[in-house]
Amino acid sequence: MAQFSALLTHARAWLPGRNTVDARERMRAVAGAAIGLVITALLCRWMAQAAGISIWLIAPMGASAVLVFAVPASPLAQPWSVMVGNTLSTLVGIACVRWIPDPAWAAALAVGAAIGLMFATRSLHPPGGAAALLAVLTHTTDFSAALFPTLVNSLLLVLVGVAYNTLTGRRYPHVQVVRPPSADARFSQADIDAVLARYNQVLDISRDDLESLIQQTELESYKRRLGTLHCADIMSRDPVSVEFGTPLQEAWMLMNQRRIKALPVTDRTRRVVGIVTQADFFRQLDLEHHEGIAGRLRDLIRATRTVVSNKPEVVGQIMTRQVRVASADRPVVDLVPLFSEGGHHHIPIIDHEKRLTGMITQSDFVRALYRAVRPEN
Repeated sequence: MAQFSALLTHARAWLPGRNTVDARERMRAVAGAAIGLVITALLCRWMAQAAGISIWLIAPMGASAVLVFAVPASPLAQPWSVMVGNTLSTLVGIACVRWIPDPAWAAALAVGAAIGLMFATRSLHPPGGAAALLAVLTHTTDFSAALFPTLVNSLLLVLVGVAYNTLTGRRYPHVQVVRPPSADARFSQADIDAVLARYNQVLDISRDDLESLIQQTELESYKRRLGTLHCADIMSRDPVSVEFGTPLQEAWMLMNQRRIKALPVTDRTRRVVGIVTQADFFRQLDLEHHEGIAGRLRDLIRATRTVVSNKPEVVGQIMTRQVRVASADRPVVDLVPLFSEGGHHHIPIIDHEKRLTGMITQSDFVRALYRAVRPEN
């Protein structure tokens, strides 16, 4: 049974992997390759007829078209690789024809030497191997064939590729984007370099795309794990709240006794009309002068016994009126931008009748995030 399972696994290795591109992208590649080749062929045929040359298009251009239009992000499909890889490989093939009498040896050495030269010049391009082999099989001995049709074919195909890929929303040439290091990144560029060095194989994806894919994969993983959580699952229920007319001293004492930094402000029906935080209290003080802050705070929260007062007396006078709330059935992942970019520290949670039912703090959110991404989950 074990041998059969191993044989089945080996057999599956011969099958193609799942295609991840949609029909629109496939049609984009099909149309691009056809357009690129017809423009290249027509122009080169016209030039060949004018110069009296019989060969105006080489077969490896078909393989180059697959790379340029179907996988324009590949390092093997970049303009330098296409033009230099094909041209140098053709030169190598011609040299082998001229110096090695046996076609079998000439073909093998031409392809091997072409690969080595493409590695050395950073122009690795799979059709280059075909270009070297073609030169041997057609017994091409004139070095000018590397310029026409090979180099001219490659140049025209690349120019059409630049125009077509740009018009259809694909970055080509696919220039490596050097991103500045992020302080909150889970891995660094040095980590990627170390892994690639251990892998020690040609990877048909640009380094910046690899980094971007890893980051996006992590984000999708977080979304999937957090997607099942809703605000009701992590909120603190029945939070302490105050009303518009609650005295400042009472609100301050509540925050100190409960060891909380914010209080939702509600109306008589428990609907949220604002939020008051410790920062709202300190905003009423002159913080440019540090001396006597405690005394100024006591003066602020102390109730004035007179009818007229020149300072705030109740919560409604200092609260933040524009407050972000979230419904209890809202996915927790939706709160990420509020906490990470919006500068929010406390988000009141409301029920289906828009009444206050809970509160989520940054600590609640971080705790939920940690539980969601733990390996044992």
